[in-house]
Amino acid sequence: MGGSVALPLPEWGFAVGNRLSVCRSVFVLTRGLPVAKKAASFAALGGLVFSTDAGRHCPDCRQPVDACTCKQTLIPEGDGIARVRRESKGRGGKTVTTITGVPLAEDALKELATTLKKRCGTGGALKDGVIEIQGDHVELLLAELIKLGYKAKKSGG
Repeated sequence: MGGSVALPLPEWGFAVGNRLSVCRSVFVLTRGLPVAKKAASFAALGGLVFSTDAGRHCPDCRQPVDACTCKQTLIPEGDGIARVRRESKGRGGKTVTTITGVPLAEDALKELATTLKKRCGTGGALKDGVIEIQGDHVELLLAELIKLGYKAKKSGG
C-alpha cells in the first residue's frame, strides 16, 4: 500500500489497487483508521432526540437542567478537622505536605489549594479531595489554616 492512491467510490468505500476497504458498518480508510457510519434511523440513535416538554436536558443524567444532580458537589463527611502531614512515600524521595479532611466542596477546595500554594511559594495539586503542597511546609500551613478559620492539627510524626 506504500505508493497507492485511494479513489472514492459511489458505495462510500475506497478502492486501493484492486481492493475495496469496506467493513459492515465501519469504513476503513487507507491508513487503517476506522470511520463510523452515520445512523440510518431514529431507532439507531437510542433515545430521545428532541423534546420541548421539560426544556433543556443534561447530557449526562438526562434530567431537566434545573433538576440535574451531576454537577452538584457534596461536602465530604468527616469531623471537620483539617489534618496536615508530611509525606515522602511513593514519591521518589520527594517530600510533600498533604492536607486532608477540609470540609469544603470541590470548587472551594480548589481555591483554598491555590491560596495555600501561593502562600508557600511552591507548586502542588488537588487529588481526590487531598491538597498536596510540594516541600515541607507543615508549620506554615497549620498557621495559615488556623488564620483562615479552619480547625487544623498536625498528623503523623
